[in-house]
Amino acid sequence: MYTRYFGLTEKPFAIAPNPRYLFMSELHREAMAHLLYGTSSEGCIILLTGDVGTGKTTVCRCLIDQLPDTTDIAMILNPKLTITDLFETICEELKIPIPAATPSIKTYIDQLNAYLLDAHSKGRNTTLIIDEAQKLDVEILEQLRLLTNLETNTQKLLQIVLIGQPELQELLCDPKLSQINQRITTRYHLEPLQAVDVTTYILHRLAIAGGNSRNVLFSKQAIQYVAKVSNGIPRVINVLCDHALLGAYANNRDHVSLDIMKKATRELEAITNPKAYPAKNIAIAIVLLLLVVGVPASLYFLDARDNIALLKNNVVLLSPFTDKKVIMQPQASTPAPSSTSKKNQHGAEATTQDSPADKE
Repeated sequence: MYTRYFGLTEKPFAIAPNPRYLFMSELHREAMAHLLYGTSSEGCIILLTGDVGTGKTTVCRCLIDQLPDTTDIAMILNPKLTITDLFETICEELKIPIPAATPSIKTYIDQLNAYLLDAHSKGRNTTLIIDEAQKLDVEILEQLRLLTNLETNTQKLLQIVLIGQPELQELLCDPKLSQINQRITTRYHLEPLQAVDVTTYILHRLAIAGGNSRNVLFSKQAIQYVAKVSNGIPRVINVLCDHALLGAYANNRDHVSLDIMKKATRELEAITNPKAYPAKNIAIAIVLLLLVVGVPASLYFLDARDNIALLKNNVVLLSPFTDKKVIMQPQASTPAPSSTSKKNQHGAEATTQDSPADKE
C-alpha cells in the first residue's frame, strides 16, 4: 500500500522469516556460527533458543541457504505430532518410500536407517530441523534421542537441530531427558538486539526493500523511541515500523516522525491490550481515525491482531487520550521511581510531567 509512495519495491518490515532480510548483528552472527559449526562438525544435536520474535526462524532459514548441496534436509514446522506422525513427516520430507500400507514405527525406522546408510555411502549428510521444539512431548524427544543412535563406527548418520523458546531449555533440564540433554553438542541462546543496533537494523531492512539512503524515512527520535518500547525484539520493531509507515502514508507525510511513531504504538496497544483503555474511548478513537484517513486506517487496525502476544508485554507507551506517560505492567513489578505521581482513572501509575514533544 505505501511502498510506491515511499519509493520502495516491497514491504521492508514484513514479519515473514525471509533470510534476505536477516540483519547479522553480533548476536545473530554468533548464532549462525554455532549452527554452522554444529552441522559441519558432525554434531549430534544442535540447540538454538531465544525469546519470541528474536529471529530464530530467520536464522534457521539462512542456515538452510548456507548448508552445502550435499546436505539433505527434513524440516518440521509443527512439532505437535504423534510418534507415528513424526516418522511419517520425516520420511515425507526426505522422500523415503514406505512399502507398507499401514506401516509400523519399526517400518519407518528401518526405512530411515537404510536411507541414512545409503546417503552416507554417497558422501551426503542428513539434517533434521524442528522449529517450535518447546512444544515437543517428552515421548517425542526420547524418540529423537533414539534416532541419534543411527550411526556408523565413526559418525552419526543424522544431525538434529532443535529451535525453540526458552521453555525448551527448561524442558531439557528434566531429569527424564538427561540423556538427550547430554547429546547436545552445540547450543546458543539468541538475545534481543542491543539499542545501538536498532538504527542499523531499520536502515538495513529499508535498503533491502529498495529504499534510498538519501531519503530518511524515520527520524532519529522515532528510531530511539522504537528501540525503547520494543526491547530490541526484531518482530516488534517490524510491527511498529510497518504501522508507522502506513500512518505516515495516510497522513501524506514524507517520513515517520516521533509523533507518528507514538500514535502507531498507541493505536496498536489500544487493540492488542483493550483492557488498558475504556471501550467508549476506543470506539471514539477508531471512528475519528476512519473519518480522517478512511480505508488505510481500518487495515492499519486489522493487521495488528497478528501481533497481540508480542506487543502486550513489550510496549511502554503514551495514553491515546491524554499526554501523560503510562507504563503498562501486565505482571506485578516495582513501579518506576518518580518525583511526583498520582493514580489515573484506570489504576495505573502516571507521571505528572508531559511527554517531550517531537523535536525535528
